[in-house]
Amino acid sequence: MKRNTKRGRQFFEIFVWRCRQWQSARGLHCRQWGRVVTAGTFGVAILSSAARKTWAQDDPAKLPEVVVTGERKSYKPEGPSSPKYTQPLRDIPQTVTIVPQAVIQEQGATTLRDVLRNVSGISIQAGEGGVPAGDNLSIRGFGARTDIFIDGVRDFGGYARDPFDFEQIEVVKGPASSYGGRGSTGGSVNMTTKMPRADAFRRGEISMGSADYKRVTADVNQPLSPLGWERSAFRLNLLWHDAAVPGRDVAHNSRWGAAPAFLFGLGSPTKLTVTYLHLDQYNQPDYGIPWVPETNTALVAYRGKAPPTDFSNYYGLIDRDFERTLTDVPTVILSHEFDGGSTLRNLTRYGRTYRESLITTPRFAANNSTNVTRELKGRDQTDTVLSNQIDLTLRFKTGSVDHALVTGLEVAREESNNTPRGGATGPVTSLSSPNPSSPYTFSILPSTFTFGKAETHGVYAFETMRFGEKWELSGGARWDKLGSSVRTIPVKGPETLLTRGDEMISGRAGLVFKPVPSGSLYAGYGTSFNPSAEGLTLANTATSVNSPNLDPEESRSYEVGTKWDLFGERLSVGAALFRTEKINARTEDPTSAADFVVLEGVQRVDGVEFNVAGSPMSRWSVFGGYTYMDGRVLSSKNATELGSPLANTPRHSANVWSTFRLPWDVEIGGGAQYVGARYSASTNTRRYAPGYSSFDAMVSKKVSKSLTLRFNAYNLANERYIDRLSGGHFIPGPGRWVQGTLSVEF
Repeated sequence: MKRNTKRGRQFFEIFVWRCRQWQSARGLHCRQWGRVVTAGTFGVAILSSAARKTWAQDDPAKLPEVVVTGERKSYKPEGPSSPKYTQPLRDIPQTVTIVPQAVIQEQGATTLRDVLRNVSGISIQAGEGGVPAGDNLSIRGFGARTDIFIDGVRDFGGYARDPFDFEQIEVVKGPASSYGGRGSTGGSVNMTTKMPRADAFRRGEISMGSADYKRVTADVNQPLSPLGWERSAFRLNLLWHDAAVPGRDVAHNSRWGAAPAFLFGLGSPTKLTVTYLHLDQYNQPDYGIPWVPETNTALVAYRGKAPPTDFSNYYGLIDRDFERTLTDVPTVILSHEFDGGSTLRNLTRYGRTYRESLITTPRFAANNSTNVTRELKGRDQTDTVLSNQIDLTLRFKTGSVDHALVTGLEVAREESNNTPRGGATGPVTSLSSPNPSSPYTFSILPSTFTFGKAETHGVYAFETMRFGEKWELSGGARWDKLGSSVRTIPVKGPETLLTRGDEMISGRAGLVFKPVPSGSLYAGYGTSFNPSAEGLTLANTATSVNSPNLDPEESRSYEVGTKWDLFGERLSVGAALFRTEKINARTEDPTSAADFVVLEGVQRVDGVEFNVAGSPMSRWSVFGGYTYMDGRVLSSKNATELGSPLANTPRHSANVWSTFRLPWDVEIGGGAQYVGARYSASTNTRRYAPGYSSFDAMVSKKVSKSLTLRFNAYNLANERYIDRLSGGHFIPGPGRWVQGTLSVEF
């Protein structure tokens, strides 16, 4: 009852103010949406015509018989799901790590962050400084918060993603703006949706564990031929999750989700797929523990480090803090396969994420104090994307050369409408014994109303040429035109409108030598760009890194490596040497009176990476990786950055997950993760997070043909470690906890 009263008061306080501003904002919110939909009309018309002809000619009586013999667990996916990749994973001249469904399920992963712990070279961050809480990460030393995709379409909303509706998670390392548009300096993450299939199955899991852990999932796939809809299938994934955070007081996460999907044209050249993802979350949020400032005189021995306090302490306010997110992602995909393997695909996506949150940011009250203030970070934000992609893949030969040519067009419109909230700082509390139940009676009101939008037009082409059995040459480019605008409406004073337009060309090239069919040696090169309005924000202040007066940052990457499929192609191994450098990084210029930001910095990451995935023996499966990174600021106008390690870039990171199937239908498994020491910033006032190791274990027993019991234990040593970093605070990793799962399949 108290929570409902609090939220009702907050809604009422902003309602009248919002109404006063709405009319002014309508123009920005509604204009030009028709352009995005119109961009795909021609492609849809062609595909629809093909679909009518194909389905009209299908004879249901001639459909092939579908025989289901059961699935065999695989840690070795064939390759990325994107049509922009036309070769097997082994022949892609770039590091690509794919976390398969088998690993996700065995580990009992419940968030995207859990899944990405299986990929070395990725570090997790906490939200701060205008960045919402949610999935914030860096790949190979560079931020990738806006480089998360669902089925190849950018998903930039600020929320925590759950993998219940994803078949596999794909991480592409190195700059790749030619594939996805802006961003991807260190790499990108793509989540592949579970699609309907020809075989009927019903799967479900019920999990319970320590820290009040409760989770239920269901996955149902059903061909629709019994209803008279031949060549059609329906799939439904469901989720309910409710759990505290192990090792943290008060923090709690609750969510439910539903993801229906229809496929028409199953087994025919022309297919129509309609999917919908809905995820509803209500959480007691957690911004962790404050760093000890470098100027603190009460804790001199801990300056720039974690304070001497229990990592379970919660500094938020139960009466004030909450986090609500709503995510809806409907998608329509129409594709046609021509004779010879060529394909034409059109994807239309509308995605919407709504966030309403009040979160306590803990900070030390004074330089001579060990008390903690409770600053308020509030958001009322809606992020939307409307995107249309057309991809044409052609496969043909010229003489003895095999060609795979991909051409495409992407038109997208993204909007971010944000109302930050402010209020009086919460009551001061003790560092060692905070009181989350302290009352908070101050009003919480919006401070500004900000509308950001970006319109993207991209045209791209990639080609892979195979010269006999030994050599493959690939290359491609993408042209992007990005127009951005941000309108800010303050509570008092005139509104402002900032705009920025950029046109960039990104490219990739690669050479692959195959000494034997199961192995490859490769060299690759790629570029990327980061515009000022990458996160749909612009600011005209002197020290702003997203100034409308700045051109995009540009990055390039070099990589040489090798990939091999061993043990009858059941096991994939790979190694790579890489260099990624941002050649015109943003840096503040202290020689100017206003400390303006200029594009005169250089940042570089040199490294080596090893990966393994698959089954060297029929009963043994392994998935792991190791990455070494030397990230440095080579050039900067800011002397405190020069020569410093890049923020959130551990030199060493490694992970392994392995299972072994014993007799008696018993399977045992375990995993380990190591993340080296990191800094929260690339300056001499950076905060230091020591390296850590964490160990997990799993045992499962197949009780019957349709029933399996699984037991998971996490962080066996109950390691106390810093998980997510931010400039002023950090979030500890989960403590030791256990869960039991009952899986049913029939």
